[in-house]
Amino acid sequence: MDNFDAYVGLDVHKDTIAVAFAEGERSGEVCSLGSIPNEATAINRMVKKLAVRFEAISFAYEAGPCGYGLHRHLIGLGHECDVVAPSRTPVQPGKRRMKNDTIDALNLARLHRAGELTCIWTPDATHEAMQDLVKARRISSHQVRKARQRIRCFLLKHGRRYERKKWGHRHRVWLADLQFGHVATQFALQSYLNEEEQAVDRRAQIDGQIENLMSDWVLAVNRQAILTPYRHPKMTPHRSARVAGPMRCSLYTAQPYRASGV
Repeated sequence: MDNFDAYVGLDVHKDTIAVAFAEGERSGEVCSLGSIPNEATAINRMVKKLAVRFEAISFAYEAGPCGYGLHRHLIGLGHECDVVAPSRTPVQPGKRRMKNDTIDALNLARLHRAGELTCIWTPDATHEAMQDLVKARRISSHQVRKARQRIRCFLLKHGRRYERKKWGHRHRVWLADLQFGHVATQFALQSYLNEEEQAVDRRAQIDGQIENLMSDWVLAVNRQAILTPYRHPKMTPHRSARVAGPMRCSLYTAQPYRASGV
């Protein structure tokens, strides 16, 4: 682990950031700087204040819903910054973790100096954008499944059954030709069908966007490795080809990674 003049712990929230620092020496001072607004100007002011006193500074904060913008900002200012796994932050035995911004920042600074925090891999802006797109794809797939489940329940309620392969062309023609005795029932079915069609179209649009952006992705090499399917001796060629595809590969590759060491 590199030696720094100060180790800064940041407890990051939507509107505020609690700041604390620990001097580089083991017996050095651990002090709170209070809270600052979670804004670029306030962060720059805080970093400038610390830089007057310390030459080499390392920041650390826990991964959370605020993302990695703070990490990139601090790196852009020329300082080290680690994003750490909250679930791996040590807690003293027999003590519950109290939620207090100042205490959390002090603990982060102290543990960061001791080298007891577990860093995670931080994505660049492109990879984080791909994560957002893949998350949107997961949501759209979930909406497709829910829409089809509603249609199945509706047909089961009214005693309509289709015994062949579902959601192909013939099945959709069969669904479009269904007739019910009351206009309200017919309108309800059509609304479910429209919902399913819109969800499928939305998922297809996202799939196409993922395919278009794959070539510019820094992890495209990982994609090719994942796309090479494992073929069991008893597995047919058709089945082995379905083990991995572009969408499954992107869903896998876009996941955050944990750093192998601290």
